[in-house]
Amino acid sequence: MFFKKKDIFIETLSQSADNLMEACSLFQEEVSNLKDVESYAERIKILEDKGDELTHTIIHALNKTFITPLEREDILGIALKLDDVVDGIEAVADRLEIYKVTEADEYIKLFAQMIVNCAEEIVTAINLLAQKKMQQMERHIYRINELENEADQLVRECVMTLFEEHNDPILIIKKKEIYEMLEGVTDACEDVANILEALIMRNS
Repeated sequence: MFFKKKDIFIETLSQSADNLMEACSLFQEEVSNLKDVESYAERIKILEDKGDELTHTIIHALNKTFITPLEREDILGIALKLDDVVDGIEAVADRLEIYKVTEADEYIKLFAQMIVNCAEEIVTAINLLAQKKMQQMERHIYRINELENEADQLVRECVMTLFEEHNDPILIIKKKEIYEMLEGVTDACEDVANILEALIMRNS
């Protein structure tokens, strides 16, 4: 396997991963200060738009390029799944604004930390891909899978607690939806990991 020093596909995937990291970090910052959700939602929307542009750059380059450094479906799959993570973050930020959530509970904060941890692993894995260090990606992929499993357990726990501790049906509906959307972001991170794992298997 050989990548050109400034291969547009690898370079753009790295930029997409960095953009994802920025969106996840900004979201964690938002949940620590939900007094200004409108401002955060606007900033995350800008990152979501940037993610879309990077994905379009890859699609455009795929349409123009005959020989690619990786299988075309792998490049496209990684790009789309990275974009899905940022879309998920933007959707949660938007929902927090719509529902006028002014304080994050401990579960939302835990999800935000898990998402940031997933993003860090994704960035590291993509950087290793850019360096052609395929086998070293495996432990980061494994860690993303672990984090997604932890998120599955957390969503069950927080929904159970929600029904045990609250009687307001509107509050329950709002919080349950937010928890499930947050767990969905970790699912999207695992989707990235799954494509990277399959890529390693085909190139080992």
